[in-house]
Amino acid sequence: MVRGHGVGGDASLRRHAVWPLGGSRGSQRQTPKVGKLVMAKDPICGMDVLPEEAAGTSRYKGLDYYFCAVGCKEAFDKSPEQYVTEQFKVQGSTFKPPDTVDQGSRTLRVVEIPIRGMTCASCVARIEDGLSRLSGVEAASVNFATQQATISYDSERVTINRIVQEVRELGYEVAVAELVLPIRGMSCASCVQHIEQALAIVPGVVSASVNFATERASVAYLASVTHPADLRQSIEQAGYHVADEAAAATTPDQKQTIADAEIRLLRTKFLVGTALSLPVLVGSFPDWFPWAPAPLSDPYVLLVLTTPVQFWVGRQFHRGFWASLKHRTADMNTLVSIGTNAAYLYSAALTLFPASIAPAGMGAMTYYDTAAVLMTLIVMGRWLEAKAKGRTSEAIKKLIGLRAKTARVIRGDLTQDIPVEEVRVGDLVLVRPGEKVPVDGIIREGQSALDESMLTGESFPVDKGPGDQVIGATVNKMGSFKFEATKVGRETVLAQIVRLVEQAQGSKAPIQRLVDKIAGVFVPIVLVIAVVTFGVWLMFGGEQAFLIALSNFVAVLVIACPCALGLATPTSIMVGIGKGAEHGILIKNAESLERAYQVNTIIFDKTGTLTIGQPVVTDVVSSFESRVSSFEPETLLRLAASAEQGSEHPLGQAIIDHAKATGLDLAEPQEFKATPGHGIRAIVEGREVLLGNVALMQQRGIDLYGMDGQAEVLSGDGKTPMFVAVDARLVGIIAVADVVKPNSRVVVAALHDLGIEVVMITGDTRRTAEAIARQVGIDRVLAEVLPEHKALEVRRLQEQEKLVAMVGDGINDAPALAQADVGVAIGTGTDVAMEAADITLIGGDLRSIVTALQLSRLTVQNIRQNLFWAFAYNVILIPVAAGVLYPLFGMLLSPVVAGAAMALSSVTVVSNALRLRRFRPMVVAATS
Repeated sequence: MVRGHGVGGDASLRRHAVWPLGGSRGSQRQTPKVGKLVMAKDPICGMDVLPEEAAGTSRYKGLDYYFCAVGCKEAFDKSPEQYVTEQFKVQGSTFKPPDTVDQGSRTLRVVEIPIRGMTCASCVARIEDGLSRLSGVEAASVNFATQQATISYDSERVTINRIVQEVRELGYEVAVAELVLPIRGMSCASCVQHIEQALAIVPGVVSASVNFATERASVAYLASVTHPADLRQSIEQAGYHVADEAAAATTPDQKQTIADAEIRLLRTKFLVGTALSLPVLVGSFPDWFPWAPAPLSDPYVLLVLTTPVQFWVGRQFHRGFWASLKHRTADMNTLVSIGTNAAYLYSAALTLFPASIAPAGMGAMTYYDTAAVLMTLIVMGRWLEAKAKGRTSEAIKKLIGLRAKTARVIRGDLTQDIPVEEVRVGDLVLVRPGEKVPVDGIIREGQSALDESMLTGESFPVDKGPGDQVIGATVNKMGSFKFEATKVGRETVLAQIVRLVEQAQGSKAPIQRLVDKIAGVFVPIVLVIAVVTFGVWLMFGGEQAFLIALSNFVAVLVIACPCALGLATPTSIMVGIGKGAEHGILIKNAESLERAYQVNTIIFDKTGTLTIGQPVVTDVVSSFESRVSSFEPETLLRLAASAEQGSEHPLGQAIIDHAKATGLDLAEPQEFKATPGHGIRAIVEGREVLLGNVALMQQRGIDLYGMDGQAEVLSGDGKTPMFVAVDARLVGIIAVADVVKPNSRVVVAALHDLGIEVVMITGDTRRTAEAIARQVGIDRVLAEVLPEHKALEVRRLQEQEKLVAMVGDGINDAPALAQADVGVAIGTGTDVAMEAADITLIGGDLRSIVTALQLSRLTVQNIRQNLFWAFAYNVILIPVAAGVLYPLFGMLLSPVVAGAAMALSSVTVVSNALRLRRFRPMVVAATS
């Protein structure tokens, strides 16, 4: 009925045979031997089936099922869960799944992992050897044809996650599926730990991360082993609810509608709770409020007023407590429900059965005010917290608000306005002045200037013409144009940015993982403290021992709710990543944001990063001879550019572009000949033009008139000088260089001010590299580095205990970007570089690097502030609630005050995170 457990040989043979596992470890692995064939059992009719002769096969929850007839398969596929008997369910049973094998006291599991990046048989041997050396792996077999590894491992000693990590460390990639699940029912940070633990034990899960602030779980898993339904089931069994696929696919506007509805419900509950709690508070203390009507003090009236507060206003806490109780876990709901129910049920019992309780020597004082006011305050905190959390995703709302609502599409002879969602790839779209570009595309007709600040943060309009790319949501400032739609819907740049920001906001920083672990054990510890507090006060509390013990018990439970711990990190991360997006900085995940805080060394690739990436003419110098003969510089440039029209060399193209930009009319060369490594010769308007280096001039016997010294000076400045001779006479020099970007120097200075070492890496000669470095103020240069060695240079700096950020834009920068602790890609560069990077600067403005580092530092500082207050609040106030100050000052903490403090702690943490919304980047002025 199921796949066999073999670890070697042909894939079809492994499916049907059981192999003896084990043998020697390390590189000398025992070769599995074929055992007897396994007969499968049809789960519908129970008939034995030889797998290779089965009429059909179905895969369910990572296992293969074989059928004797097509009808059995069809019945199984309609409802597989009812045919998979209890013996195959792992949870709550001693059954070991068919992909496990007993070996003594151990249970070995067999898993198939798809691997990408193998190129030859040596890759197979490398992976097999690496995995076999991993502790806990008993055998590993890699099939190059199927690109899969079949691994037998001891699940007690090694996890799937560690196996996948080992494959990646060997230089290969594991094809894992990723899924984001919206979760309902979380109440605090301990819920995060419960869900992550539930997901981690699902076979095939590589990693699971739950974000309390966004209420989402991000799961990476092996699709060959597990299924999304298994992940949902695991979460449901842990006591939480997974929103259905329709809810997960809702638009941001719909998500906002759902969030607004939740906020309104909490507000209604708070108002109802307040309306009922105030009379309860007044009636519970007639000595304080002598003007209150006498019936208000009647215990039965107080019971009637408190009951709806306890069970309707606080319904979500009791439901959460019941769910966690069923799964033997504890969270914030546990603390709130136990605390308020203790006060309410004691008061109700005293009201309904006074004779049974009063003789026991206990006072007849009820705690309806504690239960009602406490529940109302906690709901108030939830309401304020929900409102504040809604503001953390303001960056997403702003990005979404940039979209155009309609598009003017030309289809045939008809021009019509349609919703932007209906635009199709290939449509011709008309954009008039002042309108937003609806989708991404390429201009086919017309010219204009577009405001692209929504992407780049650069306020200056960008000139666009036929063949230029336009991005949806940018604003057309002047002129009309028509463009062809190339990307629509979820494929547009804006949609991708929104998606990346959402994913990053939902990711988890390393510091948050530690907090979640603490929160996972925090609630059980608090329960113990509360019980001990109750017991101590019950023994030593004097005449009112029970009442004091109950009050302190409730105070400890309520004040210790770990909501603030759960919100401290993710709220700051959400705001920080959102502010980055507003300034044209895409941060891949929370870990990248946190690592950027620690960066102390930045490596800049030269070409295309510090420089503009293409050569331009910097100098046109006439010779003395040409000046004497009145040979104008414009004539020198025009003849040189005309001669270069027969060349495809980038230096020649730079001369042509400069001449055209100057407004010169170029002539077609009658003859053209290129001499590799020297230059060119051409006949232009009957005149012989030579353009090249010193060697070409000497070969032709051209007198340099001492200008070779001037060429040396230009070369020392990182420029490439080219001599120009007309009719065998030197007329001047044209210098070409890849010039530095306008902001490069001030950005380097700003990084130095932040205490960061700046390094430049390039494949250019050291002389040229040092010339550029002098221009921008960089002290350390790594020159003449081959593209494949850039990652090695990054690693060498890391070995010097430096935390390195690498900034680049080209395909050859991708390995170095991946090797660096923080990879920063220039968004105007290649998609490959952007994919490998941790941070992407959308517009290519180097000033954004300074902004990204500032934002990282402020965000981490904000997180630390939040964690300090969250921990300090619990460490200080839990002992106070337990009554440690009573022997010294005679002071006890009222449960009502504890509830208010708990609500205030969460609101304080979220409000502190929202201060990041006021972030403004350091002003770095451009230089000319």
